[in-house]
Formats: sequence, C-alpha cells, structure tokens
Amino acid sequence: MDKKESQGIETIEPVGKRVLIRKDEDKRPTKGGIQLPDNIEIPTITGRIVSVSAEVEQSAEIPLRQYDKVLFNPKGAIPVDFEGNNRLYVVDVENVVAVFRKA
Repeated sequence: MDKKESQGIETIEPVGKRVLIRKDEDKRPTKGGIQLPDNIEIPTITGRIVSVSAEVEQSAEIPLRQYDKVLFNPKGAIPVDFEGNNRLYVVDVENVVAVFRKA
C-alpha cells in the first residue's frame, strides 16, 4: 500500500440490495416532554440513508435514494463499527418499510 492509499478517507459502500442508514437519535420526547429511550418494544426505527448500493441505485423498482428519511426494521440490520456511537447500519431493502416524502 502506498502513502496515498493509507491516508485516504475510509468509506462504506453497501453491496447487493442494501442501503447504509444512519439511525436517528435513540431518545424521543413524549407529548409531555419526557425523554424515552428507544427500546425493543418499538419494532421499527427511523434514520437517513447515507449510501445505496449500485444495484439499488440502478433499480427503478426500489424507490430509495441517498439522503431519504426512512422507517426500517432493525432486526436484520447489521451494525457498522465505523463510528464511536455506532449509529450506522447496513440494511436489506426488504427491511426498509417506509420512506418519508414531502407532498
């Protein structure tokens, strides 16, 4: 490995029908303003797509694009130990259950 390669920025690119999602913050306020931790009782969580695989990007049948806010099932999500707070996940497109769109 030459000096240029060792100083490059490391990136993550999902492969297959997968996307890379940065999960939203774990705590969410109630109507009364109390902070509740995200826990297993909530089967889906929200996040923003950081990167999509080439297969997803080229597919007209998969309506997911980079920067989309999505609702996804974390059960099949693979955590990526890339950041200290571990909020990045590689997720199969089948586990993305909704995309938030503005009308």
